[in-house]
Amino acid sequence: MAPQKRHVLVTGGAGYVGSRLVPQLLAAGHRVTVLDLYIYGDVFGQLPDRAGLTEVKGDLRQPADVARALKGCDSVIHLACISNDPSFDLNPELGKSINYDCFRPLVRAAKDAGVNRFIYASSSSVYGVKEEDDVTEELELKPLTDYSKFKAMCEDVLAEEREPGFTALTLRPATVCGYAPRLRLDLSVNILTNHAINNGKIRVFGGSQKRPNIHIDDMVQLYLNTLQYEDAQIDGKIFNAGYDNFTIMQIAEMVRDTVGGKVDIEVTSTNDLRSYHISSQKIARELGFRPAHSIIDAVSDLKAAFAAGRVPDPMSDSRYYNIKLMQEINLQ
Repeated sequence: MAPQKRHVLVTGGAGYVGSRLVPQLLAAGHRVTVLDLYIYGDVFGQLPDRAGLTEVKGDLRQPADVARALKGCDSVIHLACISNDPSFDLNPELGKSINYDCFRPLVRAAKDAGVNRFIYASSSSVYGVKEEDDVTEELELKPLTDYSKFKAMCEDVLAEEREPGFTALTLRPATVCGYAPRLRLDLSVNILTNHAINNGKIRVFGGSQKRPNIHIDDMVQLYLNTLQYEDAQIDGKIFNAGYDNFTIMQIAEMVRDTVGGKVDIEVTSTNDLRSYHISSQKIARELGFRPAHSIIDAVSDLKAAFAAGRVPDPMSDSRYYNIKLMQEINLQ
């Protein structure tokens, strides 16, 4: 059977993951609409062919912008959010308005527009800290922050809004790593790689804490796959999506060894030794999805991007750091 071609709305499509995903969706023959504030600029300016791309510079909180973006779409991949705890804590009301308040209106607008498949990017942080070796999808959610709490609450909303003809899937990704046109250098693997290359030194707080990661190309491939699975395979389902769980010290050592040269690892004690880890066996078992890229691959990709001059001013340019840019433009 030939792969189904869709018209996909990617909310937050001009962000970190979206900047890798949208070109791949277009290359696969899908039509794509991006709804984004575009606070990081024109990330798709270098695309050789934008014929299948519609860009809506708009606000998820504005019903008129959402309706305009949904026109003609049959699928939604919902990436838009104020990402991670520090960015959320910068302005909790802003975070709630984007990450939660407008979610049900978006889902209902999607149904009204004839969308038949909705993919929601939740977060593996919804579990909080677990003692179990394998943190599976069946375990109770105990989010520790407002960011993860609202991620979990949106999962409930999507479950409530699911109905025949409206296939709904929730993914709980690990922390994404690797190079993208709209690069983030405020994520663990990317932070360590940036400092290893440009400072010659990595600072590790504690080191024994585990952190789940997934290469951005694997995350992009998973989103592509979600457009092709049969409804029954994914409807109403929840899947973790991660690679192996490593300690921060193990990750730092991978970065040091991959970057090469003289890179010092400086260890600082911390009272925060919380470990986050997830099992990704369910998605492998039920959907056959297994990551094809490693943390080392992500570091190598970043190293190549730095060497090629694709990441100018990596230590100071605010476009690589969500909080810095949000403060700079006073995002409201």
